[in-house]
Amino acid sequence: MDGQNIILPKDVKGIHIHFVGIKGTGMAALVEILHARGAIISGSDVSERFYTDEILEKYSIKALPFSEDNITDDIKIVIYSSAYSPEKNPDLIAAVKKGVPMLLYSQALGELSRSCCSVGICGVHGKTSTTGLTGTILKKLDLSSQVLAGSIISSFGHSCTMTSRNVSSESPKYFVAETCEYQRHFMAFHPSIIVLTSVESDHQDFYPKYNDIRDAFVDYICLLPQGGHLIYCADDNGAVEAAGLAKNRRPDINLIPYGEKAEGDYRLSFGSIKGGRHYFSLPAVGEVAIPVPGNHTVRNACAAIAVCRELLKTEGKNPDDHTDEIAEALLDFSGGKRRSEIVGRAVTPSGNRVIFLDDYGHHPTAIKTTLAGYREFYKDFMIVVDFMSHTYTRTAALLEEFASSFSDADVVIINKIYGSAREDASKASVTGEILAEHAKKYHKNVIYAPEFEEAAQIGIDILNKKPLQDYSEGYLFVTMGAGDNWKVGSSILKAFKPEPEVHSN
Repeated sequence: MDGQNIILPKDVKGIHIHFVGIKGTGMAALVEILHARGAIISGSDVSERFYTDEILEKYSIKALPFSEDNITDDIKIVIYSSAYSPEKNPDLIAAVKKGVPMLLYSQALGELSRSCCSVGICGVHGKTSTTGLTGTILKKLDLSSQVLAGSIISSFGHSCTMTSRNVSSESPKYFVAETCEYQRHFMAFHPSIIVLTSVESDHQDFYPKYNDIRDAFVDYICLLPQGGHLIYCADDNGAVEAAGLAKNRRPDINLIPYGEKAEGDYRLSFGSIKGGRHYFSLPAVGEVAIPVPGNHTVRNACAAIAVCRELLKTEGKNPDDHTDEIAEALLDFSGGKRRSEIVGRAVTPSGNRVIFLDDYGHHPTAIKTTLAGYREFYKDFMIVVDFMSHTYTRTAALLEEFASSFSDADVVIINKIYGSAREDASKASVTGEILAEHAKKYHKNVIYAPEFEEAAQIGIDILNKKPLQDYSEGYLFVTMGAGDNWKVGSSILKAFKPEPEVHSN
C-alpha cells in the first residue's frame, strides 16, 4: 500500500495512528499536530535518544522497539518515515499483512494540507527559519492556524509546531509547513501559497544535475491553484529562474518577490546591527528588527512577513493595521534547535569568554552566509568552527565550494564525513581529510581532526589561548553540519566553567 488512495480523515479524534520512525523531526511534529486534533498516538523507533524524545514525552508517548507486535488490531492508520521500508521493517511488514492503510510522512503531510488554505515553504536553504518566523508572527496575529517546522522553535514553546488558540479539534483555517524537495516529497502537498527561498544544486544522489532539482521546484510551484501566490527570493538566482519558468507554464500564478532586488512591498533595505538586533526596512512595514544574526535570516523574515500579510488579506483584514503586531512578533523569534542555537556560555581557566553555537548548515552556501552573519553580529569575537560534512556524494560534488566556504572563520576544524545510510563509504572518492587539504588552499588555519575526542581537545587548547588582539570579547565556538558533531561543542562546554553573567550578545 503506497498511500495514494488513502485519505487521512479531517477529523482524527479518537483514531489510533501508529508512527514508524516516530523520533524523526518531521514525524514528531506531525505527532504534535495530530495529537492536538485528538488522535490516539503510538510509535516505534531506535533506542538512541534524540532531542525529539522531549517532545514525545510531553504527550506521554514512548517509542517502542520495532516489532510486528506493535501493530495491534485497534490501529487504523500507519504513518512511516521514508528511512524505513515496508519490505524490511517489522512494523510495516505486519501492517501490510493486516491490511492497515499506510502513508509516508510526506503523504500524510499532504493529506493535512488538503483540508486547509495551506502554505508550503520550500528551498534548498532557509526553510526551517522561514517557517519558524512565519509561525511566530501567526501566533501573535492569532489567525486560526497550525504551523509545522523541521526543528524545535523556541518561540513555539520549544516545540516543532504552533497551534493558535482558536483552532478546533478538526483542522485550522490556515496550515503552514516546511516542505522538502528530496525525492520530490513536496509533490504530495496541496499548496495555496508557496514560499521559495533558494534553488541550487543539492541532493546529488537524487538530482545529479542542477536542472534536475530546479525542475522539481518548478513542478512544485505549478501545483498552485488558479491565481495562487508564489512568494520568492529575488536575491537568489535559482529562485528567480524557477519562478520565471513556472510563470511561463502558468501565467495565472501571482509572483510576489522579496529581497534587495525586489520591487514593491517587500523590497529589502538592510539597516544597522545594535543592541543584539539586526534592523531592516520594507515599504510594507517600515523599519523592524530580529534578534538573530545573518542577512540570510533577515531575508527569511521578509518572506514570513509577506506570507502573513497575504493571509491577513485572505482573512479580509487590512495588513497595514497589524504592522505593530508583526514587528513585536519578530522580536520574539530566537531561532530554532540547531539553527544558530546558543547552546552555552563559559569562561576558560585562562579567563577567556566563550559563546557556543550549534548550526545545521551543511551546504556551502549555507555555511558561507551563516558564518558571514556571525562575523557581522559577533564582530568582537574570534570564530572557531568545527565542521562535519554530510554525505559523500554532496561533498564530492561540491568539494571546492565546501573548501572555500569558511572565509569568515579564524580557525576551522574538520571532522570525518558523516555518511548517509544510502551510501557505501568504501567506494567514496572523497574523505574529510581530502576536504581539509582542499580547505587549506583557501584558509590559513585548517586542522583535520577525524574523531570528536581529538577535535574537542584541539578546541580546548585553542580556547585557552589568548584570542587575537582584534577580538576583545573572546571566542565564538561553532559546531556546524547535519551530523552529530554538536557533541564536540558539548564536550568542550562541560570542560569549562559556566559564564556567571549573561552579556548582550
